Amino acid sequence: MTGSLDAFTTHFAACPLIAIIRGVTPDAVEAVGDALVEAGIRIIEVPLNSPDPLVSIERLARRLGDATLIGAGTVLTVEQVTQVANAGGRIIVSPCVNPQVVAATAAAGLVSAPGYFTPSEAFAALDAGAHALKLFPAEAASPAVVKAHRAVLPLDVPLVVVGGITPDAMAPYFAAGADGFGLGGALYRPGQTSAEVAAQARAFVAAIGAP
Repeated sequence: MTGSLDAFTTHFAACPLIAIIRGVTPDAVEAVGDALVEAGIRIIEVPLNSPDPLVSIERLARRLGDATLIGAGTVLTVEQVTQVANAGGRIIVSPCVNPQVVAATAAAGLVSAPGYFTPSEAFAALDAGAHALKLFPAEAASPAVVKAHRAVLPLDVPLVVVGGITPDAMAPYFAAGADGFGLGGALYRPGQTSAEVAAQARAFVAAIGAP
């Protein structure tokens, strides 16, 4: 699918936050997506260990269209990459570096953002065709680690910090060279109302000064 990387670049530049809505159900996903977009977040990831995730991805992609970049998290196999693409997803996020998954994602014209923890994993991901790198879990990686990684990783590759991120935790990572953040439980938990999600999203957007 042409244009996915351009869409990622545009949306990430406008607001470098990726919403991870783990556990969302298809019945709730459109209201949650609307709340995130209203707050200014444009990249949304539905982890594949959520209930009926492909249905949720399809509904989000159809409802929000080019105004967002919708995709999947916790993608572990090449078959899942195909399933996500068929559902309209355009970004593939994994908790690990699987070169086959990364290569299949890139070959399909989707955005590859695998999770890594060491420089060796990061460069293996880049060799396989990754477009962005997800440092995970951030709970075990201080801003000093980000600074060290940023010194050796290509500066044109977005480094996204994921794991336990709250609005007041972002500034030190930004100062160390992080480009953006993946937001999980502090942004969305199953059962929350769209108003609650919107309020939490606005707090994150305000913390980075995005419009």
